[in-house]
Amino acid sequence: MKFTKRHLIALVAIIVLAFFLANYKLPYYIYKPGGADALNPIVAVEGGYQSEGDMHLVTVSGGQATPIQYLWSSILPHHEIRDINTVFPEDVTRKEYMHAQLEMMENSQEASTVVAYQAAKADINIQYDGVYVAQVFEKMPAEGALKSGDQIVKINGANVSQAQDMIDVVDTMEAGEEIKLVIDREGEEHTKSIELIEYPDRDDGKIGIGVGLVTDRKVEVDPEVNFSSGRIGGPSAGLMFSLEIYDQLTEEDLTKGYQIAGTGQIGYDGNVGRIGGIDKKVVAADREGCDFFFAPNEEGASDSNYQTALKTAEEIGTDMKIIPIDTFDEALDYIQQLKPAS
Repeated sequence: MKFTKRHLIALVAIIVLAFFLANYKLPYYIYKPGGADALNPIVAVEGGYQSEGDMHLVTVSGGQATPIQYLWSSILPHHEIRDINTVFPEDVTRKEYMHAQLEMMENSQEASTVVAYQAAKADINIQYDGVYVAQVFEKMPAEGALKSGDQIVKINGANVSQAQDMIDVVDTMEAGEEIKLVIDREGEEHTKSIELIEYPDRDDGKIGIGVGLVTDRKVEVDPEVNFSSGRIGGPSAGLMFSLEIYDQLTEEDLTKGYQIAGTGQIGYDGNVGRIGGIDKKVVAADREGCDFFFAPNEEGASDSNYQTALKTAEEIGTDMKIIPIDTFDEALDYIQQLKPAS
């Protein structure tokens, strides 16, 4: 067959179309199941004990959609398509977003270290260096009274050394009451009286003034623990980090020879909080052949991470057991009660 100019034009058109479908970036972002990596290469306690099984960090994969990815994700289960402006707000650059995600990962690592070392009764020293305002929410009472970077020195006359101190005081009060804060702003002390109100975007009656707080603390442990999480961001690996650290600190094989996955943001008090994308994480853990999956129970809420995880497990027909937990201690106790894998 003679290769004509028309054939050449058609070939070029096909190549251009294929390139467009595979590479052109649409204003959408796709979330899908990621990986379920064993934590042994990621978390290393100096001189730590080894186990036959593994704890697994579970991730969600994400990326800006191309036309072909958009089409696939619109029909594949457990793929989520979102407007890219809901993922990256207009006033936040990709670099700023990733930096924030990595900071949350670092905070998660520190919190999990504190929880695990305290549970294992290992050597740990925590020095508190103040509580600072990280964020002031719009249209809330703190707006105009507090600024990012302010140090909270006292609340209602009581000294503040960590964010929980302020939370504990607020929890004893009611909407309409005022809290009296002493703050340090650039070396000068100021007194602020701010009214407590119910958060307008919540239905649980939680009250506050509309600030995000961060505790400046220095944590020293012996033996040392090192993390190699690379570019993985976000806070959701906290629970599994804490279990892995505890496993390496204690002589008994906590894994009992099982492959154990899970997710959940962990607080310094060991409480486990809600995370996003848990359906995709269940799929990722199942693909890795995990035996158990811990999911935040949110004190039995009907729309909890656990309920979503359970529904996903039923949809994909996995043999992996989904375990509801609210604290590190609950997860630890569950594993300790298991019989060793045969």
